[in-house]
Amino acid sequence: MFTVMQAGFACLEAGAVRTKNSLNIIMQNLLDLFICSIFYYIFGYTLAYEEGNAFLGYMNWAGTGLADSRLSYWFFQFIFAATAATIISGAVAERCNFIAYIVYSGLISGVVYPIVSHWAWHKDGWLQSFGYVDFAGCGVVHALAGVCSFISAAFLGPRLGRFTNGKPNDLPGHSLPLVGIGALLLISGFLAFNGGSLGHISQPGDSEIVARSMLSTIVGGSGGAVVSLILGRLGLYGPSPWPFSMTLNATLAGMVSICGGPEAYATWAAFVVGAIASLVFFCLHHIVLFLKVDDPLDATAVHFGAGCWGVLARPFFTNGGLIYGNSDALSLLFHNAVGLLAIILWSTISSTIIFGGLKLLGVLRISDEEQMKGSYIKKQMFIQCPGENERKIENNKSCICSTWHNCSGWVR
Repeated sequence: MFTVMQAGFACLEAGAVRTKNSLNIIMQNLLDLFICSIFYYIFGYTLAYEEGNAFLGYMNWAGTGLADSRLSYWFFQFIFAATAATIISGAVAERCNFIAYIVYSGLISGVVYPIVSHWAWHKDGWLQSFGYVDFAGCGVVHALAGVCSFISAAFLGPRLGRFTNGKPNDLPGHSLPLVGIGALLLISGFLAFNGGSLGHISQPGDSEIVARSMLSTIVGGSGGAVVSLILGRLGLYGPSPWPFSMTLNATLAGMVSICGGPEAYATWAAFVVGAIASLVFFCLHHIVLFLKVDDPLDATAVHFGAGCWGVLARPFFTNGGLIYGNSDALSLLFHNAVGLLAIILWSTISSTIIFGGLKLLGVLRISDEEQMKGSYIKKQMFIQCPGENERKIENNKSCICSTWHNCSGWVR
């Protein structure tokens, strides 16, 4: 599941950036698996799920005393932590320093996200006790990552050429087919995420809950896609009558919005929730552009917008919710609204410290020259060919040499 989800993010992000930055974004998505696992193992799991207080866990650091029977649970929760960090990489694409990427990935997956998951999903967490309900991480994962995405993009500033005279310029990615493949892989990952969030499948009724969760997820994506296609035909997405990228992101937004209650939505309700998420995405996409914040993959609009909506949608649309005339669901609306505000506040403060600190240290953004050449770290290399002049190789381009197999080797 994790490799499918991570492959989806990698393809989506690599296709959405320019060729000169594609290798860098692939490397980031690859290393998420390993960097986040280290930080989650040492700090994250303890903060999230070990015994402590209502705010965080503080017993048994670095896996001490972790029974083998808990390892599958550890791995599943680690996937959520890594996903929260991976979402941000789309918002900072093409201008984030690689050192900064390592730092923020570790801190988000090892500290920022685990504390929120303790609040909401640990039996002693204050949001759990308060009455906040979030089945698969609409607020805990997506709203949190969306806030961090916006803050990181704001501190980084826009890519060169993104805004001219206050107007946004398109900086199209190099491979829309790769973006589409990434989206399909992410859809598979969403089904596993939401279907697996129950945490077990051996008890009576578990199979029905898992099936309902997966059905709601795909139907929510359908709602987002249909509304997006209608908006495209109305000309609200620009000159294209069938806008690919916007429809893709609206579909993902629909699936994100379902994460708050996939096990409790009727099929029609899942469709409506996903459809409204598409509208939320559309509005927030334009708000971010109005604020001149450069978010290349619309991580803020997709994950923050749809994540917030999904947290608030559960009290309305789940069976026995407000839409059914059940006034008792008002208490859940209040509890989820308070929980969402707490998550937004925590995410804003922590990400401001992380990205603001990296900016003050001068390691957040790559130089303009590196942006022009591409963000993959390269060195100028030289090759000596017998009987020919020394040739300088830049940006990993191949040397045109008729006697390549006889070359004496790379030299600095």
